[in-house]
Amino acid sequence: MEPVAVDDVAALRRFNRYFTRRIGALDDHYLGQDRPLGEARLLFEIGDGISLRELRTRLGLDAGYLSRMARALEAQGMVRVGVPPHDNRLRIVEPTPAGRVEIAEQNRRADALAAGLLQGLTPDQRAELTGAMATAQRLLRLAGITVEVVDGAAPDARACLDAYADDIDAPFPEGFDKSDLVGPAEVSGEAGAFLVAYEERRPVGCGALRRLEPGVGEIRHVWVHPDARRLGLARRLLAGLEDEARARGLGVVRLDTHGSLTEAQAMYRACGYTEIPAYVDHVYASHWFEKRLPNTPAS
Repeated sequence: MEPVAVDDVAALRRFNRYFTRRIGALDDHYLGQDRPLGEARLLFEIGDGISLRELRTRLGLDAGYLSRMARALEAQGMVRVGVPPHDNRLRIVEPTPAGRVEIAEQNRRADALAAGLLQGLTPDQRAELTGAMATAQRLLRLAGITVEVVDGAAPDARACLDAYADDIDAPFPEGFDKSDLVGPAEVSGEAGAFLVAYEERRPVGCGALRRLEPGVGEIRHVWVHPDARRLGLARRLLAGLEDEARARGLGVVRLDTHGSLTEAQAMYRACGYTEIPAYVDHVYASHWFEKRLPNTPAS
């Protein structure tokens, strides 16, 4: 990866400072209510009720900090925390009637604040702003996703492969047989690599590399969860697999794809892959691709 430019860092920090001040995030009485942003956001996320475990994952909060905030809201009569009858390991937090009133008022004030900010713009400028925010959110989501090499037998690896198989079973006219999935030994250690993409500790994508013959690797099962598509994650996984191939002394990578996966074919071509004759007899393949790798890792 290329180092991040100092100007880019400064620009992001400058935007963060402006935006947090503009929406009142620094005020102890967020939106004019009697609580800071942290508690207000927690109350909003609780909504009609949710487990503390899910809240912790969604917001990325320390368990102790989350418990303290939940207890504070409970002491104020805004929420109640209980154990559901079906699972005594969970703690469910849900709003009280007073909490529901405050959530409704919070939403009303937040809508009014947003409308006030947009009021000074023309319709075209509002469209430009909302488009820019969508782009910023997409890129920030992609930036926050980590890609890790895991053992091919790891639970997350097998779960991703199962999801991949279920995902492509429907569009394939012939269906998909899970026996075609790579085995753990093929994609671990010197034999290959298995990448898993994580968003907020949740697996949202994968890809596999295995050694095909001396100097040649094969990329298999590049998959992205439907919730994480259109971010650019598939290309990032592909670049990561190419880096793993270089690390193993493989100068060429090949892959195949099904005729129905037209978007995948377009991506491979855009990433420098050239269509070649069939290099293997594969029941699910109708297009075969190859790429010669430069010596330097992808940036």
